Amino acid sequence: MTDKHKMFLLLILSIVMAGLFIGYGLTADNYQYFLSRRIPKVLAMIIAGFAIGIASFCFQTITNNRILTPGIMGFDSLYLLIQVLVVSLFGGLSVMMTHAVINFSISVILMMAFSFILFLLYFRYSASNIISMLLLGVIFGQLFQSGSSFLTMLMDPDEFANVQASMFASFNNIHVELVYWTLPVLILVSAWLFNIHRTLDVYLLDQDNATSLGVDIQRTTRTVLLLSSVLIAIATALIGPIMFFGLLITNLTREWLKTYQHKYLLTVCGLMSVATLLTGQWVIEKAFGFETTLSVVINFVGGIYFLFLLLRSKVV
Repeated sequence: MTDKHKMFLLLILSIVMAGLFIGYGLTADNYQYFLSRRIPKVLAMIIAGFAIGIASFCFQTITNNRILTPGIMGFDSLYLLIQVLVVSLFGGLSVMMTHAVINFSISVILMMAFSFILFLLYFRYSASNIISMLLLGVIFGQLFQSGSSFLTMLMDPDEFANVQASMFASFNNIHVELVYWTLPVLILVSAWLFNIHRTLDVYLLDQDNATSLGVDIQRTTRTVLLLSSVLIAIATALIGPIMFFGLLITNLTREWLKTYQHKYLLTVCGLMSVATLLTGQWVIEKAFGFETTLSVVINFVGGIYFLFLLLRSKVV
């Protein structure tokens, strides 16, 4: 099976699962109500899945490491900390919290600022040192989580209720307005990353060879980090944090496609993310009757796979 056939197969699976989500159980009496709820939900999963897949794969390319992802480096935890800070400083009923677009804009700006700091640290210390980068991500992630936990302990219970929805991944509390605002942003950022797919191909030769071939390493790394932070902000704002999802999808893509070309890798990674979210959520809802959540399953499987990758690469 060629790479194009695999892309087509994932596209068909994604379309079929999206059709099942939207069309299952519709009748002439209930279709207006269910379509108004299901279409934003399916769009949110498509946007979030594609954003996580693209961001995680590009992040691994520039760091030349299959273990590091934006989630492991603390981006998800930073988003949660931003939500807690907004509620703590301005209140849960402030426009910065209740207006989805304004809240999303604040999150994107602060996450891009964090990306720039990460960029500076990335080039100040050895980028090839996997342990240093991994520890850096763990430290940032724990710092953000500890800050969020401390502030939530001090919160009024009513204020805590306003931020609680952001603490866990959910596919049922979608901001409809935010779905349609983030779609053009996703298209723009994804097109930007696809436009530099040949430069990302050269990254696989390592940074020294890429530099000798004319690639501006610092500029490209800064660009990818900033764009990745936007994509992660989109995904987390829509469905919440799923820490190990990017790790699973990117490594499954590398195992399935035996190619170095990012025009195929990015497309397949995005489609695989969408197909996995749609299929997984369908199974959770129809087969398990909401007895568990998809994020719990993903984090459980992803955590085990993360340990497996660490042991196989002899990092610890």
